[in-house]
Amino acid sequence: MGERETINGVPVTDEQIEAWAAEAEAGYDVAALKKRGRGRPGRGAEPSQVIALRLTADELRTLDQRAARENKSRSEVIREALGRSAA
Repeated sequence: MGERETINGVPVTDEQIEAWAAEAEAGYDVAALKKRGRGRPGRGAEPSQVIALRLTADELRTLDQRAARENKSRSEVIREALGRSAA
């Protein structure tokens, strides 16, 4: 295994891969896996739509700084700004 292989910054070892393989070979509880759901949770009664938004490097930096300062995601900051501008 290469030294660069990580999950969330933690190196993945050959032993971990062997443990995952053994777990997969033993089988999974399909009912338990289905209970987890798929994708991100919904935000309303109808499905949300993903849109592309082009920002300059400065705009993105400003957005990221505000999101970090307010402990929010980029999307949350953008949605709040849209809500304020529509009011």
